[in-house]
Amino acid sequence: MDTEQDTDHPVDIAGLAADDHGAGTDAAPLLLVHGLTFDRSMWRGIVAELERIDPARRTVAIDLPGHGRSPDQPAYDLDTLTAQLHHVVEAAGLTAPVVVGHSFGGRLATSYAAHHPTRGVVNIDQPLDAAPFATFVRALAERLRGPGFRAVWQMFYDSFHVELLPADAQDLVRSTSRARQQVVLGYWSQLLTQPTAELTAMIEQETAALRASGAPYLYITGDEPKPGYARWFGEHLPAATVEVWAHSGHFPHLVDPQRFARLLAGLGR
Repeated sequence: MDTEQDTDHPVDIAGLAADDHGAGTDAAPLLLVHGLTFDRSMWRGIVAELERIDPARRTVAIDLPGHGRSPDQPAYDLDTLTAQLHHVVEAAGLTAPVVVGHSFGGRLATSYAAHHPTRGVVNIDQPLDAAPFATFVRALAERLRGPGFRAVWQMFYDSFHVELLPADAQDLVRSTSRARQQVVLGYWSQLLTQPTAELTAMIEQETAALRASGAPYLYITGDEPKPGYARWFGEHLPAATVEVWAHSGHFPHLVDPQRFARLLAGLGR
């Protein structure tokens, strides 16, 4: 990752590093948001394929705060990040984009679409029911905040099942993952400290707003959702589409970048 950054030349959009491609067409622009500990280079193979099949399509891929070339900041709560994403949209002149987010980026994309106009959301492998994950993270809080952070993060990384990816995608994931303790703790601060009832109320409000907006919502996952979550998701976003890209772990979009690019090319038209 360090070598890639040394030769990297992003543009600055609203204070965040970004790759900005395409002159724009009548199709909705695409805003690409990576997951926690990764950076915008995660999307480059997909964007290259998209440029081949849909060359004028506007795509903006950002480095989230504290990632890649974007600066650190004091707070990484969801409200702050959602507002920053909107500043990017305004500064880049993106009108009602399709917001595509992987992992935590999928959570952020959901929050953005609940508060601002979009032509759709693509959530890649990020469950929205915060309560179970918050309970799990809180059980690890002492180790996350202390010298055991690296071992705990390795446990999370192992759960991504990077070994299911093609060799070049495995290299991409390994080279771009940079787990910095203070950044991870910042992004998980609400999970660690906010009452579960408040976390639940937040997602209830967001999914209600999404239902009211009618914006298309696509959830892509690498494994069949567990029955309890499938039921929860169906109740909260009944019009959403769920696609299972089997045996792809946490990175279904990297297993077949050509397929994913074709999917993006068809959105927001």
